[in-house]
Amino acid sequence: QAFSLFVKAKEVPAAGQCAGGGGGVRWRCCRQAFEELAGIHRHVALQHGGDIGQQAGLAAEVSPSSGPAPAGNGDGLNGHSCGSPEISCALPDTSHLSCEDLTSKVGEVLLYYCYCEVKDPEKLCAWQKALCQHLHLTGKVRVASEGINGTVGGSKVATSLYIEVMLSQPLFKNILCQEDFKSSAGGAHCFPDLRVGVFKEIVPMGIDPKIVSYKETGIHLSPQEFHREVEQYLSQASQGQSDTILLDCRNFYESKIGHFQGCLAPDIRKFSYFPSYVDENLEVFKDKRVLMYCTGGIRCERGSAYLRSKAVCREVYQLKGGIHKYLEEFPDGFYRGKLFVFDDRYAICSNEDIISACRYCGTLWDQYKLCSSQHCRQLVLTCPGCRNKGLTACCPVCQEKELKVTSRASGQTLKEECECTRRRPRVPIENVSQRTLDAGE
Repeated sequence: QAFSLFVKAKEVPAAGQCAGGGGGVRWRCCRQAFEELAGIHRHVALQHGGDIGQQAGLAAEVSPSSGPAPAGNGDGLNGHSCGSPEISCALPDTSHLSCEDLTSKVGEVLLYYCYCEVKDPEKLCAWQKALCQHLHLTGKVRVASEGINGTVGGSKVATSLYIEVMLSQPLFKNILCQEDFKSSAGGAHCFPDLRVGVFKEIVPMGIDPKIVSYKETGIHLSPQEFHREVEQYLSQASQGQSDTILLDCRNFYESKIGHFQGCLAPDIRKFSYFPSYVDENLEVFKDKRVLMYCTGGIRCERGSAYLRSKAVCREVYQLKGGIHKYLEEFPDGFYRGKLFVFDDRYAICSNEDIISACRYCGTLWDQYKLCSSQHCRQLVLTCPGCRNKGLTACCPVCQEKELKVTSRASGQTLKEECECTRRRPRVPIENVSQRTLDAGE
């Protein structure tokens, strides 16, 4: 039964058809399309044995005879509680919905997180995977003992139902609310597949949550409050009188295409480098008021806690809901350029500003592509004109390696390194005086 349900969740209706199980139905899994039933069966048996076992365990905990929710059940859910007082494994009743309702490409992408104590991350993970498959959602969900962090895409009907079920989950009661979900135009096509897993941290900072906890976070500011603070900061900074630092907690390739005016944007490649960046630049933050921001707010939760643990700042504030929520209220505010997102869109926009340039010719350009060299996963800004000339790698080293890779025998690989990563210091040291001079720009 678990095997059949897993395969069923991978069905993709042919264009113009939504007949359940009828002719023309194909399956898509792990970036592969399957025309024949035998093909998808073989793939699932070989690649997803662990997932099937996990789903079978979940099914054993949820009553197999559960039908549509009985009349009077206000949450509209199908199934019963797993017996745990904190995690409900219920799935929503979708019997009244058409195939098109759940698989329409006109949809959205949700971004959310919830810090809370999770006693059984494996059970939460299994339920979350079953829920996303049930609603035909794709994306990434991280589960840990400290909570959950997800970004998922699907039809608007599916994402609305997903939010409804998440809000009804007893584990998140009185913690997660409607406004914690940030949405943008998109859908299931924005992600190659669905990835749900258990991790030590729901955002990978590389510090044990027991050592630096989200419970020690900075002071949350609403978008309106943050807007006023930035306005005041820019006014004072232009006169050389500011005692505030506007800190971007994201990676360099994110801030490169969009950031708040006058911010300090660390030239780091991973959020796990952020603690070392703080350690190496404590003098920059000494006796300062720090205004922190990131995409959706989650990195600030841990980042502000780490900064506060160093006891050097006067005050630490963070933008509640991140840039996502700020742009909903201030699309033409102090944030300029695109907002980087971790899916196949790479960026979403709220204003027409382009603040970055083509890596090769210098013309204004802010649309990322993956480096064309097979060994590299760096992103590159290269305009159409340069791409037409074959300049599609992130740097000359990768451009040269790409030629070598294509000329070598199959199976031979080259070390994943390039000029971009080799020349960039892992943890940059900030020049305080220069930063102060540039703050008002």
